[in-house]
Amino acid sequence: MFSYTRYGNFTWKGTLKDWDHCLGKEQVRPTMATSGTTGLEVLLTTLKDVEDTEGTLNILNVLDELLSAGTDRRIHYMISKGGSEALLSALVTAARSFTPNYTILLPLLNLLAKVGHRDKRIGLKAESADAVLLTLGLLRQNVGDARRAAACLWVLRVFCSTVSTAALLGENRGLDVVFKLISSHTTKHTRTVKAAIDAFAALLHSKANSRCAVAKGYVSSLLKLYEDWHSKDVTNAYVPIRRALLHCLHHATNTSAGREALLAQGGMALLFRTTQAFQANKAVEPLVEVSIQLMRKCLPKCPLPLISDQSAYIFPLPGGPASGWDTFTGNQDNNLEEDSDDDARIDDSESKEYDDDLETDPDKLRARPKPDRPLEELGQYMHLCPELHHDFQDLDVDIEAEDSSDEEVFADTCSGSEHKDRMRGGSRHIPCPKKQAPPGEVEPSLAQGGRPKGSPLSAQDFHSCCLSSPSARQDGQRLVDQLLDSQQPCVPHHDPRLYAAAAAHTKSIPGFSVLAFPDFWGHLPPRVQEPMAIRNPNVQRKKVFEDIQRQLSPEDMIGRVVFDLEEPSPHCNSEHPDSLCFYSKFESGNLRKAIHIRRYEYDLILNADVNCSQHLQWFYFEVSGMQRNVPYRFNIISCEKANSQFNYGMQPVLYSVREALEGRPHWVRTGTEICYYRNHFCPSSGTKGPAYYTLTFTVTFPHSEDVCYLAYHYPYTYSALQTHLQMLEQTVDPRKVFFRKQTLCHTLAGNPCPLVTITACPQSRSWKHLHELRKRPCVVLTGRVHPGESNASWVMKGSLEFLCSSDPVADSLREAYIFKIIPMLNPDGVINGAHRCCLNGEDLNRQWIKPDSVLSPTIFHTKGFLYYLHSIGRAPLVFCDYHGHSRKKNVFLYGCSVKETLWQAGSTVNPAALKEDSGHRTIPKTLDRIAPAFSFNSCSYLVEKSRASTARVVVWREMGVVRSYTMESTFNGCDQGIYKGLQIGSRELEEMGLKFCQSLLPLRMNTLLYSPKLFNHASALLDLDQSPLHHKSHDCFEDDEPECVEEIEYLNDSCPEHGGEELDADINGNTSDSEEEEEEEGQQEGEEEQQTRNGLCHTGRNSHFIPRHIREDSLKTFSMQRTRGVVDITNGQYLG
Repeated sequence: MFSYTRYGNFTWKGTLKDWDHCLGKEQVRPTMATSGTTGLEVLLTTLKDVEDTEGTLNILNVLDELLSAGTDRRIHYMISKGGSEALLSALVTAARSFTPNYTILLPLLNLLAKVGHRDKRIGLKAESADAVLLTLGLLRQNVGDARRAAACLWVLRVFCSTVSTAALLGENRGLDVVFKLISSHTTKHTRTVKAAIDAFAALLHSKANSRCAVAKGYVSSLLKLYEDWHSKDVTNAYVPIRRALLHCLHHATNTSAGREALLAQGGMALLFRTTQAFQANKAVEPLVEVSIQLMRKCLPKCPLPLISDQSAYIFPLPGGPASGWDTFTGNQDNNLEEDSDDDARIDDSESKEYDDDLETDPDKLRARPKPDRPLEELGQYMHLCPELHHDFQDLDVDIEAEDSSDEEVFADTCSGSEHKDRMRGGSRHIPCPKKQAPPGEVEPSLAQGGRPKGSPLSAQDFHSCCLSSPSARQDGQRLVDQLLDSQQPCVPHHDPRLYAAAAAHTKSIPGFSVLAFPDFWGHLPPRVQEPMAIRNPNVQRKKVFEDIQRQLSPEDMIGRVVFDLEEPSPHCNSEHPDSLCFYSKFESGNLRKAIHIRRYEYDLILNADVNCSQHLQWFYFEVSGMQRNVPYRFNIISCEKANSQFNYGMQPVLYSVREALEGRPHWVRTGTEICYYRNHFCPSSGTKGPAYYTLTFTVTFPHSEDVCYLAYHYPYTYSALQTHLQMLEQTVDPRKVFFRKQTLCHTLAGNPCPLVTITACPQSRSWKHLHELRKRPCVVLTGRVHPGESNASWVMKGSLEFLCSSDPVADSLREAYIFKIIPMLNPDGVINGAHRCCLNGEDLNRQWIKPDSVLSPTIFHTKGFLYYLHSIGRAPLVFCDYHGHSRKKNVFLYGCSVKETLWQAGSTVNPAALKEDSGHRTIPKTLDRIAPAFSFNSCSYLVEKSRASTARVVVWREMGVVRSYTMESTFNGCDQGIYKGLQIGSRELEEMGLKFCQSLLPLRMNTLLYSPKLFNHASALLDLDQSPLHHKSHDCFEDDEPECVEEIEYLNDSCPEHGGEELDADINGNTSDSEEEEEEEGQQEGEEEQQTRNGLCHTGRNSHFIPRHIREDSLKTFSMQRTRGVVDITNGQYLG
């Protein structure tokens, strides 16, 4: 820790703590020290008591050298030993003398500023020591001395880190004293000017001071000062001063009065003009970002242009008021479910630590609540287990469809006139959908090879047939039938006519009369995987500038509403041919309003979930009338989440009708210049309420006069599910596959909620084979409880198709399990384009503890069915609820574990002493090896209090299902494995559903050993390495992304304060010894600052607080008298 020189001296190379330890081991201690006192404490105690100037300066020099040579750890160590209190005491003693000795005060103030900046409690300590007003008095006495004034200003600045201290200074006219030291552009004493600006900004931490500053007109003065420095600092030599002025404005505008004052004084125009002037200059980059944040904060709040924040769709609930929706304000629960993350933001001041949400009582974790209904009511679910009662007399014939109203719809395949008659007849309550004609150049007849011949049909004429009068719709229907007869899409497990038949019986609130073409025609995965979008530098800045320009030049905005869902006929009018046409009144569609802002820019507002005013994320709408190769900007201005994967490479999806008709029916990722940030809009009911965020993206359409669809993610409608199930039932071999589609219950709107049973048929009707079937364990899969999580349906589609396939692994799974699948728990929400809730305005995945049979029928009966299985000794071996996650990448599982929850929560109970089945990790371990999109390290098995009412926890706790999971699928893509850097597509999602089914094989290895065919195809599944993976549960409900490259928020703390290094550099430069040097500093300081990074100083802390002549003459020896020996420290050397 030291080395000797040739003169017998040695230089200290250890840490401050090492030096304390060394001094502490001295056999002879100073008389003032008590047992165990360290050398640092001796110095600090001596500093309080020493009276002579030379001794005080020597101690200050020692402290300065020790602190300057190391890192911040040394300063924090000194603070922990009472360093701040010692310096404050010395300051008070020196300042209260009849004639203050500035030879001592100046280095003392400098050291106090350096140490105090790292002490979070320095303001309170200064108040206790009566040093606050004393320092303000010193400043008043030395306004004419630049060096002394700067030192006082730095100390006042660090004192103001405590709001009460800033308020105390404000009450004693500290604002006026400090502001007098802020001058217009000058080249002299610029360090003092900057110190004054920084101190003024620190004073404005107090809102009382901010209001006082506004009342005194300081906002106007600050704007004039900023303009003056901006216009005259042509060489950008004083960027730190200009940035400090912006900091003052930031703090002054923390109050509404401050923001109004800045607007009234033309501050927005000034900031916009000055920022535009130097965007390309990297030397002034710090000014650009701070100016943008200031302008964003001061933009006036603008209510969303809506009649009401409530959803445009109203559904009168049973037993509720006639108006229905006035009573509902949506799900106000701020506890966020893991499956699709949060729909409301919680301020940091109000949020709880994550561990506080974990259950710490092992008795509560292991408790098995009593059933929420009498056991005699469970008998109604017996018919949902037909495999247990079927006699299989029809093994040689096709299985007949069950006699239920919803299945009769699909009893036969509609074609020709029968199909058209059904479409026209429809339901009396639900108008029949008419298939929407595709645009693009379409001809009634197609030649061989798929190429059109004859006179072409106008795309827009065809499109208008579907969106105008009933007679025109009939013409459109005729054209669609002709198109299908000549050009049938080849999408597996999809038939457009079957889809139309299913849609005709789908009940929606608005009574949809149009089919979205992608749902009708079908979708094929793109041929290649699509990479995540690369975010261009400063793309958000560009968009924010354009938003600010709206406020500054409102006369340049078009501001024309081109689509309104609440209009009686919300179709785009032909009177504005220069505007795009929008439409969303179809199944799963969501777009409430479209406003034409600039020639190629549109603001879009989403529709809240039915019967509430929240949950705005899912969108799905049609757009037409575009020009090719023109970039159109779309701004969805009513988003609610505080962050989004759109900031991390995610893109929305687009479907082109023209591309589909040319043989490419793909949903593809699209959009450039994508970013997601907080905007200045507020609820239409007033300025108070949730903050809104803008998702902005630019789309360049490849074809003119096309009809395209844009969506948050690959849509999957309720009618698509019904069609899919019908086609699966038609394709399976009834002699091998037992496939039954039944109705679990009907939803609030009257739509059937399907339940599917899949297993292998017995080899014969013998007792042995029937018994083998009926003892198979159950696997229960559910999905789409949150309507906006369409990716869950694509995963479910993959599971269903695989289980119905002839794959040897699928054969083995059917022989090993009975699958009970409820593919869509929230059909009404899916149909009506909701994001999270059902028609009752509630999150159904929060209703599992005690679901209402009337308001939440699908959850009530799903839970009842699970209770029934449990009551007959057939509780599921595995339960998995499929979900989507909008904040994280990859696919992962959430499970339940008592041990891991107690360990993570830091419970006093020893988790090692608890016995627990570790089977909850088997499936995740398997998936980690076989599923490319799966991330084992993102899995968690913690049980949170706030998620006690979710499916995963209730099924685990009440039914005793160890393997009870929520499976989360990303909307974006993967950051690991072979899919790293790629956005996830419908193909990968379906693959994930397949892989989840395959992961069930290891659970039944003993029953599958007899199948050599299985080993040939799936040996990897059965030969898993049983060694544990390195993983522990963690807070997987939080974002796992790095901080966004651009600031999403513009809150008060979004403008970062100066760092300690910059303050150190300013203090170290405040040691010139003569007025001539001070004048020379005025000429050279700008050049020095310009050479620093981004105009800011980042030098070391090497300091020289003590004036040069004192250092040379008076600090030759520092003597600490001991009973034996002398310790001398000079210039950092420990003399022997």
